[in-house]
Amino acid sequence: MARVPLTINRIEKLSCPEGKSQVFMRDSEVPGLGLRCTPKRKTFIFEADLHGQTIRITIGEYPAWLLDTSQGSNEPSARRRARELRGLIDQGIDPRLQEKEAKAEHEKLLTAENKKNITLADAWPVYVQANASRWGARHLADHERLAHRGGDPRTRSKAKQTIPGPLAPLLDVKLTDLNADQISAWLEKENETRPTVAALAFRLLRAFLNWCDEQPEYTGLIPEINHAAKKVRQKVAKSKAKDDCLQKEQLPAWFANVQKLSPIFSAYLQTLLLTGARREELAELKWTDVDFQWKSLRLADKVEGERQIPLTPYVAKLLANLPRRNEWVFSSTSAQSGRIQDPRYAHNQALSWADLPPLTLHGLRRSFGTLSEWVECPTGVVAQIQGHKPSATAEKHYRRRPLDLLRKWHSQIEEWILEQATLRNTVS
Repeated sequence: MARVPLTINRIEKLSCPEGKSQVFMRDSEVPGLGLRCTPKRKTFIFEADLHGQTIRITIGEYPAWLLDTSQGSNEPSARRRARELRGLIDQGIDPRLQEKEAKAEHEKLLTAENKKNITLADAWPVYVQANASRWGARHLADHERLAHRGGDPRTRSKAKQTIPGPLAPLLDVKLTDLNADQISAWLEKENETRPTVAALAFRLLRAFLNWCDEQPEYTGLIPEINHAAKKVRQKVAKSKAKDDCLQKEQLPAWFANVQKLSPIFSAYLQTLLLTGARREELAELKWTDVDFQWKSLRLADKVEGERQIPLTPYVAKLLANLPRRNEWVFSSTSAQSGRIQDPRYAHNQALSWADLPPLTLHGLRRSFGTLSEWVECPTGVVAQIQGHKPSATAEKHYRRRPLDLLRKWHSQIEEWILEQATLRNTVS
């Protein structure tokens, strides 16, 4: 078929016709790049002629692999990988053979005589790849971000380059040298500038070291007394539970200034407060998840997998006024994913305008739970709306409230919050 410039829109619309096992779409921008679509999945592929034969290489599945990424991004990019493969083909190198050689070289590295030279940088990517499928997107991103060496160019910051992650100083340390003294000294140094992030990095490192002890190829490399030693545990900064929350007296200023933001960010932040949802599950809301007729929202839930909550009148009005650029409710014209990525900057700007104290996006979720107490809403109702795990036995095994009952209370919560914000008459 003819080559066309691959776009996210074209990829999303491509489907496999009934009666066919697969169809292809080939990119006109990067020679050799294509998309194979079957009834179950879409996969980026690379095709080229080498030594008189056509070779086909699977790059990766969409959307785990993005079509394009910004310069300096660590996210997997199909076009970038296709260009790398094209470069090898142009040199007469078969990428498949190179991959086999790389695998053989890696296996050689793991032989008994070379085991002692394995560093954290060698084993960390293996650990991440082995566990990525069962991790959430945020947890996976933490593993990549905290072990990043830094030095990548930055375009949207005063700093010209990204700073190294807290695990960067340990990347070139051999696993056999990751003893209690080494880890303790590293923690002490990191605690000087970023104790909270260092504590998170330590928890990730601890899980990694435990995993290594269970892998035959790394068995015996980790010193017996390292992360569990008392001298190490004493260096880990204690996590303090955050209690940032909007007070009812702050609601007028918060709403007034959030409404000055662009419509997408304004609607997102107001919906976040009025639903008590998690920041990512709301950012991932699609139009197919919104039922304006029966007044419900379907959210991806990390506890239950999915939950349905009421679409209250004011939130329904906010969403109905948003542009339908793509599948995402909170869309973005600049983000590669097509949806908003980091609303913190917009929120912080609104807080600055309102002269309000710092408030995280999770603080908005916390605010929903706190403010709901003013209408004496049952805690089990709030927990079900927010997607919290049931606590009491009765809640866990018996009380799963229907949507209509949730709507009764949720509408009261919304009405009370809007009344405090002097927005009570804005819902028509």
